[in-house]
Amino acid sequence: MNTATKLGSYVLGLAVVFGGALGAGKAFGPVAAPAVEDHSAMTAPTASAEHGEHATQQATNDTPGGLQVSENGYTLNPLTETIKPGEPTDVRFTVTGPDGGPVTDYQVEHDKKLHFIVVSRDLRSFQHVHPEMTPDGTWSVKLTLPKAGAYRAFADFTPTGGEALTLGADLSVAGDYKPEALPQDSRTATVDGYTVTLEGELTPGQASKLTLRVSKDGKPVTDLQPYLGAYGHLVALRARDLAYLHVHPDGEPGDGKTKAGPEIVFYAEVPSTGDYRLFLDFQHEGEVRTADFTLGAGRQPAIPTPAPSGHGH
Repeated sequence: MNTATKLGSYVLGLAVVFGGALGAGKAFGPVAAPAVEDHSAMTAPTASAEHGEHATQQATNDTPGGLQVSENGYTLNPLTETIKPGEPTDVRFTVTGPDGGPVTDYQVEHDKKLHFIVVSRDLRSFQHVHPEMTPDGTWSVKLTLPKAGAYRAFADFTPTGGEALTLGADLSVAGDYKPEALPQDSRTATVDGYTVTLEGELTPGQASKLTLRVSKDGKPVTDLQPYLGAYGHLVALRARDLAYLHVHPDGEPGDGKTKAGPEIVFYAEVPSTGDYRLFLDFQHEGEVRTADFTLGAGRQPAIPTPAPSGHGH
């Protein structure tokens, strides 16, 4: 997991930062990496040391998570070349270390050695899965990607003795592709009879409190189940370049003060204005579900046009 999201920070709460220049990508298939944008004004601002009881952890460099295929000598190496839409595919990859060999020793973070997130470039499709590793360091996971087009895959992990990293690579699904527009701003999501509402704002350069409330059939859900050591997991992606932010809620199950719903509170810091997609994983009645939102950060409200002045009667 990202340096800013280590499990030991649960008790203090989290405000996670990502920002900076666009890094290089690497393709699973023939899809080229997106055009490089000018991010000269997008370096993450410095956050205050504390927000009440909630400490802020800074990213250790200026590059957002997931925008680079290589960092600190570690490289994400895709091995699967062909993926067809709607067909289960064994997606395989390795992570090589500074010595050039596959990494086989990982720290367990949030109950897993590696988290693998795959999203479509239009941010309509999202999957958070957990591959299995063979003794030689090859990871694999069965994925079904719903439609043709370009996807981004993120490997979120901490090599034993190293820093937490999120590496990203492009992934291509063969076939005719027509990208969809980014979903409009939304603060309510429905999934499998559950309704999740989002309260709070994303303010660039400041730790923002986001409160998500889960209900079912109009009644608050107060018995959320721990999933990967938490009552909820939130992934945020910046729409223009898919910069990656993985945050976790304030508190943890069993700490004597964190309730099992209906509210899950997160602290997140974004580096720039713009649109973000947020994906919340939560577990109830033995099943993990994902609620998604679109949220703008730092937008200026529209200035109303003055009405024409009257001219006597």
